[in-house]
Amino acid sequence: MSDKSGAGPEPVDLLVSGAAELATPLGSTARGGSELDRLQVRAGWGVAATGGKVVAVGPDADLRRIYQPKVEYDAKGGTVVPGFVDAHTHPVFATTREDEFEMRTKGATYVEISLAGGGILSTVRGVREGSTEVLLAQLLMRLDRFLELGTTTVEAKSGYGLSTYDELKMLGVIAEANRMHPVELVPTFLGAHEFPEEFRDDRAAYVDLLVNEMLPRVADEGLAEYCDIFTETHVFGLDDSRRILTRAKELGFRLRLHVDQLTPLGGAELAAEFGADSADHLECVTDRGIEALGQAGVVPVICPLVALFLRQTQEVPGRRMIDMGLAPAVATDFNPGSCYTQSMPEVLSWSALRMNMTAGEVLTAGTLNAAVSLNRGERLGSLEPGKDCDLLVLDVPNHRHLAYELGRNPVRAVVKTGRVVHERR
Repeated sequence: MSDKSGAGPEPVDLLVSGAAELATPLGSTARGGSELDRLQVRAGWGVAATGGKVVAVGPDADLRRIYQPKVEYDAKGGTVVPGFVDAHTHPVFATTREDEFEMRTKGATYVEISLAGGGILSTVRGVREGSTEVLLAQLLMRLDRFLELGTTTVEAKSGYGLSTYDELKMLGVIAEANRMHPVELVPTFLGAHEFPEEFRDDRAAYVDLLVNEMLPRVADEGLAEYCDIFTETHVFGLDDSRRILTRAKELGFRLRLHVDQLTPLGGAELAAEFGADSADHLECVTDRGIEALGQAGVVPVICPLVALFLRQTQEVPGRRMIDMGLAPAVATDFNPGSCYTQSMPEVLSWSALRMNMTAGEVLTAGTLNAAVSLNRGERLGSLEPGKDCDLLVLDVPNHRHLAYELGRNPVRAVVKTGRVVHERR
């Protein structure tokens, strides 16, 4: 931060001041191993922004001397951190599945429910029947909730249409919401989420449809940045996944995968083979898979509340990944079936409780590393000059309190691209 001595204060759009603490990771690449815990933590520091970008981060007194803000926001002794980046969600759906939640309390497993026609397919029926207007209204309502909980960027998957028309409908809803709402959406095509009922007896024909029609249509219409696949024994195996990934890469999609969630199938190795930006879930990943991800620089996206929600005893070996040098992100996996939560604060707390991650590690994993997994590390995930001014004012005394306190929303205010877009009254 330079001192423009001799000149008057420089006008800026926003100054956030009055914080007890500012805590942020730094840089534009994913932080792993011992670097995951490294934050810049400063008492009494604030942020100046103009044109949606951070122009300076520094002591309040210096910022007030150098800059003249149009708006000054008083953090009132709270903590300032980057906006959360939720790198794995399924936010477009029409109906919820609390009946399946109840079935699991009585012992039914995720795969048993799916093979009986429930699970993803039950949500598919609702999306196919739902109008674009209804799906959009529901998504906008959910984006309001994401914002209230401090999430400023959300990866949003399709995958509940499973036909060309309905997948395009879902991605169109995501695109429209992206134009209407402050939360930034990163669209992902997940047509390879499950086999629809009309293709249950001819799975090869559905893979043909994905490769020959659906992927080219999505690419032609520019509706998704990413292609994702649910690679598992009961859905898309390694051979089908490899064929879909090859076609997606030819068409210019970036790649992310659901892998090794229910079985150690080798999906992590597949993600590494194709140079995916992320490999998600990984509850059953092997050491060989972890090593492959590390060598390929793939960000593992941990969804720590899923095992709890599905009542699975196998949890993600998050601590082991970190100790082996990987740079994980954490995410909600918000969806109607296997994790019905939008709260990144809950995810951070649960990551600390179950993965033995420190407060600094979970904050980096839920901001910078998540942004890098979405190819946005150059402008999101940390508070430093030149990056988008996406930040939270939390009513907690320091960043360690964020992971420590469970069950309450600590977000007092949300700034997205330099503008206060939510404030709790």
